Amino acid sequence: MQEKLKMLSEQAKAELKEVKDVASLNNFKVKYLGKQGLLTEILRGMRDLPAEQRPVIGALVNQVRQDIENQTAQKQAEFDKMELEKELAKNFIDITEPAKGHEKGALHPLSKVFDLLIDSCVAMGFKVVEGPEVELDYFNFEALNIPKNHPSRDMQDTFFVTDNILLRSQTSSVQARAMQTLKPPFKIISPGRVYRNDSDATHSPVFHQMEGLVIDENISMADLKSMLTVLMRRTFGEQTQIRFRPSFFPFTEPSVEVDVTCPSCHGEGCRLCKGTGFMELLGAGIVNPKVLEENGIDSKKYRGFAFGFGVDRVAMVKNSISDIRSMFKNDIRFLKQMK
Repeated sequence: MQEKLKMLSEQAKAELKEVKDVASLNNFKVKYLGKQGLLTEILRGMRDLPAEQRPVIGALVNQVRQDIENQTAQKQAEFDKMELEKELAKNFIDITEPAKGHEKGALHPLSKVFDLLIDSCVAMGFKVVEGPEVELDYFNFEALNIPKNHPSRDMQDTFFVTDNILLRSQTSSVQARAMQTLKPPFKIISPGRVYRNDSDATHSPVFHQMEGLVIDENISMADLKSMLTVLMRRTFGEQTQIRFRPSFFPFTEPSVEVDVTCPSCHGEGCRLCKGTGFMELLGAGIVNPKVLEENGIDSKKYRGFAFGFGVDRVAMVKNSISDIRSMFKNDIRFLKQMK
């Protein structure tokens, strides 16, 4: 029996070397390890052996079985590796190649302008403050010297939620809240979304503003003009000039409209600036003493200047966008141009 097992082991080892595929390997397993296999047949013949030989032969049978199983598993691993290599070769992916169908994104033009303006103001010592978009009538109008039934309210077609609650029509409401909580001197800007019932190529019912406020002693129009000159040059280029024109706003006195040299023609005159060389871009002025007093600031000790402009308008000028609605349509053709 021992000789028979030795011959069986040698025979299996020789046959296994000739196995070239998985199907042949499966047939090999059935022949030697299956229920009707050669090793099982030897185990059945052990009942004819003397009792004292059975443990020895049984241990030898198990050893032969273990050897054949190990060799079979090794052969199976070789076939698996070959199959994997074949599959990888057939479905090869070069990971060094650029990905297909993937485009690099870019900031929206509004985000770019916001970042530029905010960074420029922060560099000049301004602090960014924010406030609610659903606002009280008091902070949006009354605290800014615009009482109920005041004619200047007609300049803003406001979205009212109730008689006393509205969607803010200007970020000046943030300035009113700041004056009642901050102790002078301070310099703040209030960027954010605002709402007015107006819609055409240059106006949107939802748009964006950034307003600034400086409260200190001995503030003058010269301070306002020098600060705005720096801000506009950082926005449109070092060659930019600004000019003041008298205007009216209830919350500033005196008030001015601020014109900026056209960034397209640099003051020479073109279609964009209608031949004037300048573009109206901001409103500004010295804070009205009534506004200071209403918001708890001593107008005899402190003065201030305020300015504000539409961020959408700046983005349109910088990027030569003719229709404000283009910035809100998410048209991929437009966004690609803004890269």
